[in-house]
Amino acid sequence: MTTDPTRLAEKMAAPTAPKRTALDDSRGYRAFRKVNAVVLLVVVAVTLYPFVNVVAQSFSDEQHILAGRVNLLPRGFNLETYKVVMSDSAFWNSYANTVLYTVTATAISLVLTTTYAYVLSKHHLKGRGLLIGISVFTMFFNGGLIPNYVLISELGMKNTLWAIVLPNAISVFNLLVMKAFFESLPKELEEAAAIDGLNTYGILLRVVLPLSKAVVATMILFYAVANWNSWFSAFLYFDRSDLFPVTVYLRNMISGASTATSVGGAQSDLTQINSNIKAVTMVLTVLPIIAVYPFIQKYFVSGVMLGAVKQ
Repeated sequence: MTTDPTRLAEKMAAPTAPKRTALDDSRGYRAFRKVNAVVLLVVVAVTLYPFVNVVAQSFSDEQHILAGRVNLLPRGFNLETYKVVMSDSAFWNSYANTVLYTVTATAISLVLTTTYAYVLSKHHLKGRGLLIGISVFTMFFNGGLIPNYVLISELGMKNTLWAIVLPNAISVFNLLVMKAFFESLPKELEEAAAIDGLNTYGILLRVVLPLSKAVVATMILFYAVANWNSWFSAFLYFDRSDLFPVTVYLRNMISGASTATSVGGAQSDLTQINSNIKAVTMVLTVLPIIAVYPFIQKYFVSGVMLGAVKQ
């Protein structure tokens, strides 16, 4: 009896279907999957609705917004508020400030958090428990608003970039996440690198960090979003409007502090701004983060979960 080699090769190359288990075939599991799908769809709808509604309001006419007739689609399509905001040179200057503050603060935070977390991941380090205790202590206690303001002022950092990027350079939550990730890496890799002649810095730069792209991307996302949305530090430590980030600029427009200079005294524009400035503010502020997030999202879940479960 002979076997056709072509048919045999096709049979071997054909993918095999995964075996179904008793759990997959059970009525309860099928019902669970359907209920789970419905619940997730409801959660997605509830989550997306506020964003879609805000975007619709930003393009809607004032009368429809005040009457509460704007839901998912714009009513009385209008771009007047966008034109008023984006025609102001101070707006673009604030946007440039925000990009500078975010990039600088994220870079500094990433370097400090990575090095500190790598040190804390070494169980043989003397004083490791004390360093961890100091870090965790700052999560619950701080000096307060007035002492921090006095400290920044006495250090001469008011109206400078450092007042934004240094006081909150390390997030203890992010530090603990990176520490757990570094602890989950096999020790044999570092031992082999040490045998090959690498020192501590060489091991970190050439062995550990290349294996930590997921968690590093996650930390970049966390710090970038936090720094982009931050406004209170700039509001507190900056006296010059040319140093304001875009969040402070738009916050001032909402509160009416800079409305007169932005609209040039035009009453019709002023009425329109008062109606949908909040929606325009949210859209313009969150747009860059939404544009960047898809490129980092693939690292997000794995970066957070790696190191969270011990093998």
